[in-house]
Amino acid sequence: MSPKVKGVDLLHGDASVHGGYEVAPSIAVSTTFRRDPNISLDDIDVQNPVRHVYSRYTQDVSTRVEHILGKVLDGHALTYASGLASCFATLVHFKPKRIAIRGGYFGSHQTIEVYKKCRDQEIQLIDLDDEYKPGDLCWVETPVNPTGESRDIQYYADKIHRVGGKLVVDSTFAPPPLQYPFKLGADCILHAATKYIGGHSDLLAGILVVRTEAEWRELQFDRTYMGNMMGSLDAWLLLRSLRTLHLRILRQSATATALVQWLKSVESSPENSSFDGIPGGILKKVFHSSLQEVNSRGFDPSKQMEGGWSATFSILMSTPEYAKALPFLTQYFVPATSLGSVESLIEYRAWADKTEDPTLIRISVGLEDFEDLKDDLKQAFQRCKNENGSEL
Repeated sequence: MSPKVKGVDLLHGDASVHGGYEVAPSIAVSTTFRRDPNISLDDIDVQNPVRHVYSRYTQDVSTRVEHILGKVLDGHALTYASGLASCFATLVHFKPKRIAIRGGYFGSHQTIEVYKKCRDQEIQLIDLDDEYKPGDLCWVETPVNPTGESRDIQYYADKIHRVGGKLVVDSTFAPPPLQYPFKLGADCILHAATKYIGGHSDLLAGILVVRTEAEWRELQFDRTYMGNMMGSLDAWLLLRSLRTLHLRILRQSATATALVQWLKSVESSPENSSFDGIPGGILKKVFHSSLQEVNSRGFDPSKQMEGGWSATFSILMSTPEYAKALPFLTQYFVPATSLGSVESLIEYRAWADKTEDPTLIRISVGLEDFEDLKDDLKQAFQRCKNENGSEL
């Protein structure tokens, strides 16, 4: 697949499953549909339905979303009520004996804990770099939350496949056209579509993408009886969002990468000096895939992130007081959780994840102009220093 998402797929990839009369799709809200006495449920192709029976099985708009995402991600896509719902569905599907995982989004770890309650045998968690055994599931989040740093998909794919296990890649931080995990050996791709694919802070959704139709049909059956499908309005909002995915993601990526380079210069400014009017020493470290060097195994993040860098990254402030204060001193960055939206967001991450570094700030770059965002952070750093964050 080309590293550049085709607008024609985002705009017309659902043509085979809609009538084509409406330019903008209607919101499909019906949960039940008039029965045809000559058609049974077994006669309906749930991947390409020509009619619907009950929205727990299929409905117009979510089917259209799945067709588009299947084309864009070069697989078979299924939608869920949230990113964590798709996490749980992944565990039910693969039934792992052990899970190799390291850090990342705390919600995924909590979902694993919930899943453990459903199993009689203990499910052990191991580190990504531990030795794998048959029956293991390797769970790689990349770029990883909250730092935006990349992990080597190909390396872990080869490692888990040598023992007959499966690789799930949580690619939430790098939607297409930034990263294509199937090209690097992933068996299943997960997206919290609430983030970049939704992109407007107004929907909850999750996505799983698998390689074969048979896997898709098994997941679809499980979803029907777990009842964790998207709601009608969220499905419609997600379809709307897909139309501009290729424009939003590339713009956000370019702006974030420029901000990271500027912040790296701020980080390099020693105490008792300044850079661009920002007091030295207030910013301790910047994390982002674009700053990673090729590792000892030869992993080069730029080759994996073939379409550009993630628009989410993190910084460490020099004190927890500065970190707590900074999000409330910005004008354009909204102090809120989540990421991937058209508006830029900034979060003191320890408020959401109690295990996180108390000096860490997570930043999600939206569609504002680079100069406006840079100036906003500049004045926020200045105020943070001048007003002393601990007093705010």
